[in-house]
Amino acid sequence: MGTEWRPCEWPQPVGHSDRGNVSILVVDVGTSGVRAASVDSAGTIDNVHYIEVLPTSPAPAFVEFDASAMASAVLEVAGTVMEACGSVEGVGIANQRASTIVWDRATGEPVGPGIGWQDLRTVGTCLALQAQGIRVAPNESATKLAMLLDLADPDRTRDLCFGTVDSWVAWTLSNGALHVTDASNAGVTGLRGTGTAWDTTMLDALRIPASVLPTVVDSSGVIGEATALAGAPPIAGMAGDQQASLIGQGCTRPGLAKVTFGTGGMLDCCVGTQRPDFPRRGGAGTFPIAAWQRQGRITWGVEAIMLSAGTCVEWLRDDLGIIDSAAASDAVASQCVDTGDVWFVPALLGMGTPVWDFGARGTYVGITRGTGRPEMVRAVLEGIAHRGADLLEAAETDTGLDIASLRVDGGMSANATFVAALADAVGRPVEVSPVTEATTLGAAYLAGMALGVWADEEAVAAAWTPARVVEPRTSDARRSALRARWLDARQRALHTIPELSSLDF
Repeated sequence: MGTEWRPCEWPQPVGHSDRGNVSILVVDVGTSGVRAASVDSAGTIDNVHYIEVLPTSPAPAFVEFDASAMASAVLEVAGTVMEACGSVEGVGIANQRASTIVWDRATGEPVGPGIGWQDLRTVGTCLALQAQGIRVAPNESATKLAMLLDLADPDRTRDLCFGTVDSWVAWTLSNGALHVTDASNAGVTGLRGTGTAWDTTMLDALRIPASVLPTVVDSSGVIGEATALAGAPPIAGMAGDQQASLIGQGCTRPGLAKVTFGTGGMLDCCVGTQRPDFPRRGGAGTFPIAAWQRQGRITWGVEAIMLSAGTCVEWLRDDLGIIDSAAASDAVASQCVDTGDVWFVPALLGMGTPVWDFGARGTYVGITRGTGRPEMVRAVLEGIAHRGADLLEAAETDTGLDIASLRVDGGMSANATFVAALADAVGRPVEVSPVTEATTLGAAYLAGMALGVWADEEAVAAAWTPARVVEPRTSDARRSALRARWLDARQRALHTIPELSSLDF
């Protein structure tokens, strides 16, 4: 893949206190759209601009997006923020992970649709690779890339570029000068194995030429200029969305952890400079992740996954019609003091950590004639909270670390009933992020560390100030009894669809 990457020789400011109130531009590309904002040296997010770029589903299990439309949106929102700011110190990028784009190196034009991380059309390829002793999941980039190459370049003779969304944004902002990805994004492509280099076994199995791959760079470090923007500010930070959220919530010390409760739920825990000693999945169902890379050194973490979180609240609203809005779930659930021993298992799309059962399905347990609307809604919120406790316990088991408190962001972090239930389920304080989406702040911290706005990871950890801290209200004995009831309900939701339960990636 060409020469070894080295950090750009960019003048390094000496310290936060000497900088004044500088701003970092952050471009944050999610599953549904593109957001840009400025973040100042006090961590204040301002000048937020957003353009919706929705994925499409042309067939069952297919998820595609228009990469050209995404690039146009990136330039538009970034340019709007630049106009509002006048100038920025640098640029940070956060992005949905594992979504896959292939484009022509000479023209910069995508050779097919972008393939979303949720796309499952390559399940058959993943199963065929398993028979060869090669494990890769359909939500990783590897088989998506191979599929796009098979369609656009079956002979593997074209000069093409592969990138996840961070790569595409950097290419767009640099007018095609940068073909890079950071360690956090490279680690979830399925193409890195257990090491820190591209896995030649996987490349050979999928006929992926090394020439299409981006150069892996630091998550925090100046990599080039955003020449598509006024003043060509340096691009100095890149990270996948969950890792950016981890950093944005100040979890830069081992044992600090956050959960982002959005459509699904992702717990990420900082582990330190030693990679977890399991190759793909720990005994409790977590995955090793490269949390970030700075000055050539990776800080590792683990990730635990809940497949259904906020989508269960959307189900109450859109399909059952028993609440008018997602926000109304808080008020309706608070109309009862408990669920009356009704339990809901949020497995509408299967269950991730710790059991990894794609055939599990959503389940209500304990409904009686006296169960009403408040109990049904509260049961959903408490079920998601207990899944959060599942994730935390799995992370502690797989890492051996003690997670003393849990930090949360995402849409559900604004739901007071849910956050209180989460504190009770995990039996420790829950610290609510001061910003609903901490990804933007994390990307700013990464860029800012490279530019001297924040000194290092310790300065980022020290900057954390939660919006509020919610303490558990139940005794340890009561919590243990409730967890036992939860585990019984969870067990009943497993293996609902045996054919899917047999799949394991």
